[in-house]
Amino acid sequence: MKAENLIFSREDKKIYKSGDKLIKLFDKNYSKSSILNEALNHARVEETDLNVPQIRSIEVVDGKWAIVLDYIEGETLQTLMKKHPEKEDEYLELFVDLQRTVLSKKVPMLNKLKDKMNAKISDADLDATTRYELHTRLDSMPKHNNLCHGDFNPSNVIITADGTPYVIDWAHATQGNASADVARSYLLFYLAGDENLAKKYLRLYCKKSDTAIQYVQRWIPIVAASRLVKAPETEKEFLHSWIDVVDYE
Repeated sequence: MKAENLIFSREDKKIYKSGDKLIKLFDKNYSKSSILNEALNHARVEETDLNVPQIRSIEVVDGKWAIVLDYIEGETLQTLMKKHPEKEDEYLELFVDLQRTVLSKKVPMLNKLKDKMNAKISDADLDATTRYELHTRLDSMPKHNNLCHGDFNPSNVIITADGTPYVIDWAHATQGNASADVARSYLLFYLAGDENLAKKYLRLYCKKSDTAIQYVQRWIPIVAASRLVKAPETEKEFLHSWIDVVDYE
């Protein structure tokens, strides 16, 4: 891979553009099963009518696993929101409408969101009493089978020149309760440092979907705990602050 083609980099993966393809190259120590599971999740989502880049191949490049997809030319919704703050409400409405479309889909072969969250809570660095309360709360939440993205935020939405939105990065996709995915998006806005936008997003989503804000809020400690397992140190204090709002009964 040529350095000049690098478009994104972090410790465990690098993303390159090669012609009309995007190459997601994983570190040698990255779990093979996680890479193949990500590709399988993505392939299953491709079978819906959502706009997602198509996987073209799974390869080994210089001893590293890579997922090769179509490159989608455009700008992320996050970039557009920063470029045009006067259009924030318009972009937020597009974001919410797109999320509602995603959450309306069914992909029955995906892993269950509740199973994933229960495992994450068990692995979280929390005391036994808090883990018990979170497991109990999770088990009490209604069981649904909506397509949940798992990381739905404006950086994972690409808008093409003709205005078509594409949703990328399906590594965390599951099937489960839509409000859990909304709670995660809410936290992601907070983690991006925009409390006002987080609140505006939640109000807009709940209004459009006729969902009680209190119902989404009941998911927030569960979602915060599930994110805690692999969270960077910079996020942990914030996530703990949301987990600590659990009401003990």
